[in-house]
Amino acid sequence: MIKKILLGNEAIVQGALEAGVNFVSAYPGTPSSEIGNVFSKIAKENGVYFEFSTNEKVALEAAIGASFSGLKSLVAMKSFGVNVCLDSLIPLLYTGVVGPMVIIVADDPSCWSSAQSEENSRAFAYLAHIPILEPADPQEAKDFTKFAFKLSEKFKLPVIVKTTTRVAHQRMPVVIDPKVNTGTQKTGEFIKNPHQFVTMPPRVLEMKKELLEKIEKIRDFAEKSPLNKVSGVRNTAKVGIITSGVSYLHTLEALKELNLHIPVLKLGFFYPLPKKIIQPFIKKLNRVLVVEELEGYLEKEITALAKDINPKLQIFGKNLLSPIGELNANKITFALAKILGRKYQIPEVKEIIPKRYPNPCLGCPHLLTFSILKKLTSKNIIFGGDIGCYMLAGMPQFNLQDYLFSMGSSVGIGHGIMKATKKQKVIALMGDSTFFHAGISALINTVFNKSSPLIIVLDNRTTAMTGHQTNPGIGKTGMGEDTAILKPEEIAVACGVKNIKVIDPVNIKEYESTIKEFLNKKEVSLIVARRICALLIKKQKNG
Repeated sequence: MIKKILLGNEAIVQGALEAGVNFVSAYPGTPSSEIGNVFSKIAKENGVYFEFSTNEKVALEAAIGASFSGLKSLVAMKSFGVNVCLDSLIPLLYTGVVGPMVIIVADDPSCWSSAQSEENSRAFAYLAHIPILEPADPQEAKDFTKFAFKLSEKFKLPVIVKTTTRVAHQRMPVVIDPKVNTGTQKTGEFIKNPHQFVTMPPRVLEMKKELLEKIEKIRDFAEKSPLNKVSGVRNTAKVGIITSGVSYLHTLEALKELNLHIPVLKLGFFYPLPKKIIQPFIKKLNRVLVVEELEGYLEKEITALAKDINPKLQIFGKNLLSPIGELNANKITFALAKILGRKYQIPEVKEIIPKRYPNPCLGCPHLLTFSILKKLTSKNIIFGGDIGCYMLAGMPQFNLQDYLFSMGSSVGIGHGIMKATKKQKVIALMGDSTFFHAGISALINTVFNKSSPLIIVLDNRTTAMTGHQTNPGIGKTGMGEDTAILKPEEIAVACGVKNIKVIDPVNIKEYESTIKEFLNKKEVSLIVARRICALLIKKQKNG
């Protein structure tokens, strides 16, 4: 064993390699993006198949196919990706897996990169009945990933390892095994078994019963797991803390700040919850602080347990720690001081750096689109925002984004607005990767239902926002192999769009005249503004 300084996401890759992963699929989404980036570089030499899938749903489905063929698979995505793949995720829990499968889900408390909402992926545990593990640091990210493969193999269910931005982008020395599998890709075999793989009534209800039975077996297994641990000592004040994930590290800092030595129960298993570990921990306490980011799921579970075990227990959680935004040591120190009757004031941070709105990179081709739209359009135009670099169109210096929801929604919502208002025109902005991810079905809907938005596909020849990953329009797979180049303009023709033009945005006069022409059309129009990302040019020059 040796030590190596790794990012949390790099540690997940290492854990998967040490577990003998065979098949990896991902859609790039910060804060999970580095997982796919690393695998794209090292997959071949390690005998692993890797792909950047067109979206998270097909990434999961590809991994399901690999698992059903007996391979060890890993899928990586950001929190919103779970929303996209849910249609296939829930039935997967009913069928179970053949080869073990681990799903990495990266949440983003405080919305550092995931602007649409502050989603808490732990909620999916209750909906899908899927085991969820929560590492606190890169070492645990590696170890929990390996453990998740073993758990999946033992109980024949997929397992989620849920990280956050502070886990995914944290660095530390990680103990690794340098001897990982290398060589050729393993070949699987799909063995027909409709009894297992076909979710149809009445069998599907039997499957649910089997799933719930598995969850209870995993709960018993979790009770003895080293992923859950108690640190600290019993104290005369009879105060304790229960926490999970990166909140544990913030908790340790808070205890150091107050010079406190009290018991802390760290739960590596979020679901199914190891109740037999929690019950004796809270039995002799007077007060317990539940430290968790965002919604108080642990707090609700512990409150329910305490009614029978320790009904007089005072439970503190979201009454002292906000369900909005990341936690930090100061917030937890304040909460502990409040419980113990100590004086503590959160230090004020004086902002000495003037606030600046984020801007596109120097030379970004999207800036040309923004400036042309600002010049040409009236107040009656509705601008549909979407997920990508061009989200910056919503910043005050541009003010070109009237709504923003999810991948592909600029077109879907724009269609609804035009049908509802019958007179207001919508310009929907969408990137090339987003077009392939979720834009095509929305485009078909606008054509089918006789809508007439102007769709501008900002094609900068890469998936730029998350780190220049490939997509179906590039001609390279995630492993660097040559493949077919899919063009949004050709797909639009197949979808029935008649008004289509491909423009280099530096041709400003042509761009302006085309926008003016297409805004007057009574049917769907599509412009592909194609110019390579400025940073990608620099990257390619530097090799």
